[in-house]
Parts: sequence; structure tokens; C-alpha cells
Amino acid sequence: MSNQKFDSNKAPEPVGSYPHARKVGDLLFLSGVGPRARGTKKIPGVELEEDGTIKSYDIAEQCHSVFQNIKYILEDAGSSWDNIVDVTVFLTNMKDDFKTYNKLYAEYFKDNQPCRTTLEINCLPTPIGIELKVIATI
Repeated sequence: MSNQKFDSNKAPEPVGSYPHARKVGDLLFLSGVGPRARGTKKIPGVELEEDGTIKSYDIAEQCHSVFQNIKYILEDAGSSWDNIVDVTVFLTNMKDDFKTYNKLYAEYFKDNQPCRTTLEINCLPTPIGIELKVIATI
């Protein structure tokens, strides 16, 4: 079975030693994707204190950015948004952010409704409020 890695030149650089995605057979597995912008440490929707802690954040802006980054990776790897079959979503504040995220998710996945799991976690590797792990077909 083929096993090929993909890196997008549009999505933010990974924060560790891993590819944006890996194709195995007809499936494409995306590494966790956050809202950062490529070529910068800027996080759309996040305002940081001088010590790097989160001062304020806009979960809607982060959601839009994450979804755009997912699209970049999918397209660069030869897939598309409509080919997503499974999504795992990590939120750092389920109580405050789920309603907004869930509304935006429904808009982005209006036509394609993949399986989904949403988890609240304590933190993510960078000061973000959301990260997605996606599986798609090619």
C-alpha cells in the first residue's frame, strides 16, 4: 500500500517534526491543524500578553482560519473539503466556545457531514483555542 507525505505551501508550518498530511491508500490523514497563519507566529483572533499567555481570543475568527488551513492542505494533497469523512475537534474551552464553533461548523459542513468527535482539552501546543484532526478520501 502506498504511503506518501504532503506538506502545503499555504498552510501554517507544523510546530514539530511531522507532515501536514499522509496518504495511505485512498485515505488522507491530516495532522492536527490550528488557526495560525503561514510564515508568522500570528494567530488570527488571539491577542497575547507580553509573556505569551492569552489576553483575549475570538473563537469565530480562529474557526474560520482553521477551516481555511484545512482546505489548503486538502487541496494541495489532491483532495477537497467534500471528501472529508471524519473530524476530531479539540477545544480548550467547551463551555464558552462550543456554541459558536458548532454554528460555524454547521455552515462549513452544510453539504458534507462527516463523522465528528469534539473534545475539551486543557491546552494545545500553541496559545490557540481550537485544533482539528481530519481524515479525507482522495
